[in-house]
Amino acid sequence: MNEIAMSIASSNAAGLKSDGRREGLWMLAVTLPAVLLITLLVLLPMGWLSWLSLFDENGAFTLQNYARIFSSGAYVPIIINTFIISFAVTLLVSLLGYPIAYLMAQSSPKVTSLLLTAVLLPYWTPVLVRTYGWIAILQRNGPLNKVLVALGLVDGPVQFLYQTSGAIIGMTQIMLPYLIVPVYIALRSVDKDYLKAAAGLGASPTVAFWRIYFPLSLPGFAAGALLVFILSLGFYVVPALMGGGRVTMIAMRIERSVMVYPNWGAASALAIVLLVVTVLLLVISVRLARLGGNFR
Repeated sequence: MNEIAMSIASSNAAGLKSDGRREGLWMLAVTLPAVLLITLLVLLPMGWLSWLSLFDENGAFTLQNYARIFSSGAYVPIIINTFIISFAVTLLVSLLGYPIAYLMAQSSPKVTSLLLTAVLLPYWTPVLVRTYGWIAILQRNGPLNKVLVALGLVDGPVQFLYQTSGAIIGMTQIMLPYLIVPVYIALRSVDKDYLKAAAGLGASPTVAFWRIYFPLSLPGFAAGALLVFILSLGFYVVPALMGGGRVTMIAMRIERSVMVYPNWGAASALAIVLLVVTVLLLVISVRLARLGGNFR
């Protein structure tokens, strides 16, 4: 009997091992196209940039490209300015986008569809066209300044364009959907019975929102805000046009290093530094999110 049981157990183990091997091969076949695509579009270009950043114009190995970023007085202010603008855009998008997502989540399906269409409608227009549209609106003799002067809110035209404020306004408009959609999905997933239970226990709508609704939407809000911040780090068109040459971000500096000088090593090193900093921010954000989940 023992021999029969051992034989059955060994045959079952062999069958499970065969099934596991077959499942592993199937998963490999399914994921292989995606892995090849990521390798071709992401890993190989990053490897090529890393290789270029470690060699000078004569093909000799050097770390001068990285040392120049931190020793030169030109690069560090650009990096700091890029992060300040990205943080300002993320803050404005959060202040504007969360109420819109909350309104969408609380509205009827018909109103929600209209609001969602209004949020996504600008994406049917290219970024360049939208940027020139904002330039027409924000210029000194544009409609916005005319309205402000007519209402008596300002004494004369306000200079919105060709400075940091212009770049921030244009980037904020483009980044809004990247926060509204994740927050809306998170808010829609919140069980309304929690709010009813809070109201039954005597909590006011304000207390119920801040103690229940808002904390439950934080994962979607954090994901959207992080996405907005990371995408803002690589902006080029909007700050180049609406900043009028007075606002320089990392992407603009990389383009100048390639097209004007040209210096592929310096441009590659700057791109790698931006990539490393972005990855570090992602890691820190994930760690903070996990700590927040443990303390909740």
